[in-house]
Amino acid sequence: MDWTQPYSSARSAVLGQNMVSTSQPLAAQAGLRMLLAGGNAVDAALAAAIALTVVEPSGCGIGSDGFAILWDGKELHGLNSSGRAPQAWSPERFKDHQAMPDKGWESVTVPGAVASWVALSERFGRLSLEQVAAPAIEYARNGFPVSPIIARLWELGRLRLGDQPGFAECFLPTGQAPKAGEWFRNPDQAATLEAIATTGGEAFYRGHLAEKIVAFSAKHQGAMTLEDLAAHKADWCGTIEQKFAQSVVHEIPPNGQGLAALMALGILEHLNVGEQGVDHPDTLHLCIEAMKLAFADIYEHHAELEHMKHLPEHLLDPAYLEERAALVNRAVAGDPQYGTPKPSGTVYVTAADASGMMVSFIQSNYMGFGSGVVVPGTGISMQNRGHGFSLRPDHVNRVAGGKRPSHTIIPAFAMHADGTPQMSFGVMGGPFQSQGHVQMALRVLLYGQNPQAAADAPRWRVTGGRGVAVEPNFPPELVEALKARGHEVTVEPGSGVFAFGGAQLILRQGQHYVGGSDPRKDGLVAAY
Repeated sequence: MDWTQPYSSARSAVLGQNMVSTSQPLAAQAGLRMLLAGGNAVDAALAAAIALTVVEPSGCGIGSDGFAILWDGKELHGLNSSGRAPQAWSPERFKDHQAMPDKGWESVTVPGAVASWVALSERFGRLSLEQVAAPAIEYARNGFPVSPIIARLWELGRLRLGDQPGFAECFLPTGQAPKAGEWFRNPDQAATLEAIATTGGEAFYRGHLAEKIVAFSAKHQGAMTLEDLAAHKADWCGTIEQKFAQSVVHEIPPNGQGLAALMALGILEHLNVGEQGVDHPDTLHLCIEAMKLAFADIYEHHAELEHMKHLPEHLLDPAYLEERAALVNRAVAGDPQYGTPKPSGTVYVTAADASGMMVSFIQSNYMGFGSGVVVPGTGISMQNRGHGFSLRPDHVNRVAGGKRPSHTIIPAFAMHADGTPQMSFGVMGGPFQSQGHVQMALRVLLYGQNPQAAADAPRWRVTGGRGVAVEPNFPPELVEALKARGHEVTVEPGSGVFAFGGAQLILRQGQHYVGGSDPRKDGLVAAY
């Protein structure tokens, strides 16, 4: 492993036998408290995730969706707890829209995060859900100081969503977003989390909280029903995989977009990436071109698995990926279209413990505070995942009742070729996430960078056509080299975590772990 820290943040990687890495220090410490109390990595990940709904409401809430990949010490498991559209949704309902709404009740699908907490806790947790939720309940009831980055995102949420039902009452009690360092309490959310924990989620999906959600939906002409909520369940779905370097990278099957990351990595394998340095223009060009090819296919073919015409195994077929790789011009930027394979795709937490258990968990509202809808008296903020549907009549991802939308949030996991666990990792940031996965896998799995260096490195993002956005600290000589190849490069100052994500990584090394956390957010690796 390369232990150098060549990028601007100059943080050092964290080492330990028990570890939690996430985007907010109070949440990371909540996870560490579970490990110190005798809990395992699942307990730690859940404590951090639940706490994040309180201390980082700009990225997730009780009304979020959730996914996980988990190594239990013997085998790998995948969990999909994304929600489905209300049964009353149909293309006709949105016939007057050019695109699916991105705020208000017409953007809200059934929230799945609560079911993911319950499913993980019941199957793999060592502590009770009440113990695991306790730190979050403390933060909500007694308050916490709002951190600077979250304060900035909170203000952006106010500007965009301040007029949405229930938002101001919950998140703007003084009429303004809290400023950095101000104390914020949410006692309604504390009571809601207590009810969820003591009933194992029943209050949320079938009890008094469900009734409040549905009543508020009806008041604002929403479609959510008690039957929609009661029908939700988290699915143990396994993983899909792609060999890369000497590792095997795993993602959740569609409707998650991890398939895009696997396709790009497979294309890079066929292009023999690695012949030049990790920050060499040739390496960067190949990564961008591979990502563009993967996205061209994803935007056309990706949907809930049962609705896809071309399945992951078709899109990941080595012959098809080789065919796509052949379209890459090593000297000139391309503008690829989708292909047609022949039959034969926020906040993040990762935790690991001394027993060998490793968890990759992600939950999200989607766009910042999500739909902006907050159910009065509950602190339940609702995601806007319905915006992920298509209104195109012939698209596999066309909106329909009871259907899961194409989803951007994706946890990732890497295994050694011998079947032993290697790294749990994730990158927040909407559709950037699969691009972030490719960049993390490239840096750690192929080039051997330590997790903190990989998290620190300046990032790029494809934006459509020949467009590429880069961070402000991107080396100018690389920008010029990309432009010389025909890439239309935009430097995006101050775009922050929405545009380029926030990465968290835990790499297993012998009897201990090496962790990295993103300086773009208030990330912290807590370990002992």
